[in-house]
Amino acid sequence: MLVLPALLGLAFLVLPLAGLLLRAPWSTLGTRLARPEILEALRLSLVSATLATLFCLLVGVPLAWVLARVDFPGRRLVRALVTVPLVLPPVVGGVALLLALGRNGLAGRWLDRWFGVTLPFTTAGVVVAEAFVALPFLVISVEGAVRAADLRYEDAAATLGATRWTTFRRVTLPLIAPGVGAGAVLCWARALGEFGATITFAGNFPGRTQTMPLAVYLALENDPQAAIVLSLVLLAVSVIVLAGLRGRWVS
Repeated sequence: MLVLPALLGLAFLVLPLAGLLLRAPWSTLGTRLARPEILEALRLSLVSATLATLFCLLVGVPLAWVLARVDFPGRRLVRALVTVPLVLPPVVGGVALLLALGRNGLAGRWLDRWFGVTLPFTTAGVVVAEAFVALPFLVISVEGAVRAADLRYEDAAATLGATRWTTFRRVTLPLIAPGVGAGAVLCWARALGEFGATITFAGNFPGRTQTMPLAVYLALENDPQAAIVLSLVLLAVSVIVLAGLRGRWVS
C-alpha cells in the first residue's frame, strides 16, 4: 500500500531535475559557460560563499562549543535563536539585515558614522547575507559533534597539565573535525545557493552583488538557455556536496 505514494513522491522530486537535464543546451554548454557575465557571477559566488563559510567557522565553532558544553540560563532560548534563520523566509532575513546593518540600522548607522563602512548593496553585503542564512547549518553540525565527543580524552589532557585552550586546540578540535568539516560543506553549499536575503540586502548588480542564483533569476527573463546552464552548475555543486557527505549520512 505504501509503494504507490512512495513512487509518486520520488517522481515529484526527480521529474524537475530530469526536465532540467533533458532541456539543457549540451551542444553550446561550453560556449555559454565561457561568457564573461556567467564567469563573473560564478567567481563572485565562489568567493562570497567561501568568505561566508570562513566567517561562520570563526564564530560558529565557539558558539557550538558553548551551546554543547556550557550550562547557562537561557541556553535553550539561545539555541532557538541560532536556528531561527533555518525557518525564517530568506527575504525576511534580508529585511532584518537592512534594519540592523543598513545605513540607518541599529548597528549600521554606527558602522557608517565611526568607520565609514556601508554593507548594503556591496560585495561585503553578499557575504553577510550568506553567512546569516548559512551559520545555523554549521552550528548544529558542530554542536552535535561536540556532544558526541568523549570527555575522557579532555579530562586526561587536563590531568596532564594542559590548559583549557591547549585541550580545545589539541584534543577537542581533532575529535570534532569530521563534524566541523561536514558543517562547513553544508554551510558553503547553503551560502552558494542563497537568493532571497542576498537580493534584499545586497541587490542584484552585475560584477558586484550578482551571484549565481540571482543570475539565474535575471536570465530567465531574456535568456532561458543561460538560466538552464547556470542551474546545471548549481545542480552539479549540490550533487558533489551530497556525494562528499554520503558516508556521514548513510552511517
